[in-house]
Amino acid sequence: MSLKQYLRQKFADPNQLSLLDLLPGAKVDTEPPRSTVPELPIPAGHRRLRLDDHTLDYRLLRSKRRTIGFLIDDEGLRVTAPRWVTVAEIELTITEKRAWIFKKINEQRERSVRRLQPPMEWRDGARLPYLGADIVVRIADAANTGIRFDEQTRELHVSLPASATEQQLKDRVQGWLQAEAKRVFAERLEIYASKLGVAFKGFALSSASTQWGSCTADGRIRLNWRLMHFALPNIDYVVAHELSHLREMNHGPQFWATVQSLLPEFETARKTLRDHEMANLPAF
Repeated sequence: MSLKQYLRQKFADPNQLSLLDLLPGAKVDTEPPRSTVPELPIPAGHRRLRLDDHTLDYRLLRSKRRTIGFLIDDEGLRVTAPRWVTVAEIELTITEKRAWIFKKINEQRERSVRRLQPPMEWRDGARLPYLGADIVVRIADAANTGIRFDEQTRELHVSLPASATEQQLKDRVQGWLQAEAKRVFAERLEIYASKLGVAFKGFALSSASTQWGSCTADGRIRLNWRLMHFALPNIDYVVAHELSHLREMNHGPQFWATVQSLLPEFETARKTLRDHEMANLPAF
């Protein structure tokens, strides 16, 4: 390889040449630098694809489905494809969707990191998410079992006997959060039902592990009390979502247009709730 060819290969822009490269008599290594980082072996059952400067390992499953499907989990990318689609066609599709794939892989890694965080310790000074920001639990040794929230200091004062257990503290805080949920949800439902011009028959709290809310055809709404951990715009999204079902009992284009008419920026709240698994919230 000539020096001219080497410089063209090494520097995409000739103006990026350093002063050292221009000094008379400077030695230039005519061999391109080699990576000193050894390549990891391909995991069992995976295939490897090079995408720009990245290496992507993925699992390929064949099925009777008609299209190529992608799933991101803790093991990375899983591709499901019909038996008649060639590997070359599959990898071309992966290449076309690489921006979305890497984005979802990063989001999955962030969720995995959150799951590895140590569980909350229920004690004096514990921090608890409430309406999108942390509050501090303060325990007062008292014979009664009162509970009071100081909005100025953002401290939740819990009075408990000295002999109280950790579970008793959890129960008191959970009871307070559920009472707050009833108050806040009732207010938000009335606001958005009035904006949408619909009437609901009633609402109840839910403790579902996979749903933030639900709505029946006769207008009965259930909202997960754990929404109280999130900021008000996220609660409003779930409220607007369920009320919109009183217009459209589906998730078609008209339904999402109805949600957007109430909350133009609903996608941000939707993503926040999708990215925060209930398993990562404080355990009661």
